[in-house]
Amino acid sequence: MRFRYGSDIGLRREENQDAVRCEYFGHNVLAVVCDGMGGERAGREASQIAIGEFYQRFSDGYSESLDTDGIRKLMISAISAANSVIYTKARLDFKNFGMGTTCVAAFVTADKAFIANVGDSRAYLITDNGIHQITTDHNVPALLFEQGKITEEEMVDHPQRHMLVRAVGVEKTVLTDTFILDYEEKIHLLLCSDGLSGYCTDEEIYEVIAGHELDSMPDELIKLANGKGGRDNVTVALVWD
Repeated sequence: MRFRYGSDIGLRREENQDAVRCEYFGHNVLAVVCDGMGGERAGREASQIAIGEFYQRFSDGYSESLDTDGIRKLMISAISAANSVIYTKARLDFKNFGMGTTCVAAFVTADKAFIANVGDSRAYLITDNGIHQITTDHNVPALLFEQGKITEEEMVDHPQRHMLVRAVGVEKTVLTDTFILDYEEKIHLLLCSDGLSGYCTDEEIYEVIAGHELDSMPDELIKLANGKGGRDNVTVALVWD
């Protein structure tokens, strides 16, 4: 099992508020992407705290004897730990008001992929037939679509498409979505911030992935996003088995 990742400030922002981390747990891989939000340096700090707390809680609680539900619950617990730390920090200093972050994480074993998500950073499954979004965006257009108030086409350019309805650290508790994928021979996953998915179509992303080797995919995906104007930080993590 292999992983590659990359992050770039983009062409319009003064700092990179995204964070990414990938590590081996034995033969398994844990990958996390966070996209921070908040004034001054609060967004950057939130994403870094989230990744640090997630890995700490996951490392403390993980053992090879954990069953499927145990791993799923551990990922939820790891996001909850990050939520508590960021929520508390935001209330101890007015400069951190509004700080929070997205978080999408994947723990990939020999036959399963566990996905946890809060916010609009995405997890995709890459197959020979195309690219398939696993996670659901926790933003205003997705909520309106779910309520039947707008169409799928109207979601794409909705003026509130970057406004989150769920994020890590904003409320005292956080609801985490989880997904478990079973696979036999291989699995290819992409995690990314909305600096990629918010400005590039799924088809464009897939075309880049299909046309390059794993080693060059992070740089090529970042190049794709910056070629669209680089209006946001862009971060990607790829797990290939």
